[in-house]
Amino acid sequence: MNEESLELRETADTSPRTWADAYLERIGAARPARSDATALRELQLRHLMTVPFENLAIHHGEDIVLEDERLIEKVVTDRRGGFCYELNGAFAALLSALGFRVTLLQARIFGDGGRLGIPYDHMALRVETDDDTGPWLADVGFGDHAVQPLALDDRTEQEDPIGVFRFRPAPHGDLDLLRGGSRQFRLDLRPRALADFRAGCWYHRTSPDSYFRRSLVCSRRTGTGRVTLSGRTLITTVRGERRETELDTDAEVLAAYEDHFGLRLTYLPEVRRIPNA
Repeated sequence: MNEESLELRETADTSPRTWADAYLERIGAARPARSDATALRELQLRHLMTVPFENLAIHHGEDIVLEDERLIEKVVTDRRGGFCYELNGAFAALLSALGFRVTLLQARIFGDGGRLGIPYDHMALRVETDDDTGPWLADVGFGDHAVQPLALDDRTEQEDPIGVFRFRPAPHGDLDLLRGGSRQFRLDLRPRALADFRAGCWYHRTSPDSYFRRSLVCSRRTGTGRVTLSGRTLITTVRGERRETELDTDAEVLAAYEDHFGLRLTYLPEVRRIPNA
């Protein structure tokens, strides 16, 4: 998809305004002069700080359609967030429109006891820039994850504001991503298409074994740490210091969604009962 494939919008001075311009405005970023590593780092940080990682659509019965136009509409027009397929899918479209070369990659997340999750458990992005650096692993859809893109071909420790990351070779040409020595996910380096992730998305929307189906989460990176709303519990982390606040009323919960995540909701998010679970 290129910038002209979606309907153009116009600014007050009638100059052409593309969906990519609207997306950049949504995340508070300027259009980069070059599609280089510096620009990629800035775009990833801006995205993490403005677009929340959230699964509210699952519990409100909203459809999740893995198509560029629908993902961009949700993030930009509706000013919502999403989980990995939505956030990294939309971010991939933005990066491609800005001149980055983007490949979708599938990953399996390590769970309890080091067990791997399902295929297409997670979507991540391989990004090539025009400054002969990288390739980079960009990811705005893994919750509390690396703030900066990670160098995919580097097997040494990589320092990030939230910790130390390292890629380690895994069977069949895959890579395990470690954070502080703990395995996060196993990355398959073969190129994928957005439609390939539909089964994984369906599983996480419907299975009683899916974390996203069993709980509510809305979380965003801040300049000093992170803010998360889990049900009625507001969790703020500032320079490593964690604080939890229980919200007593529905009005307080709705206000927290708007104040901390920019989500103006007309309904109170609640975990939907899983039939026969």
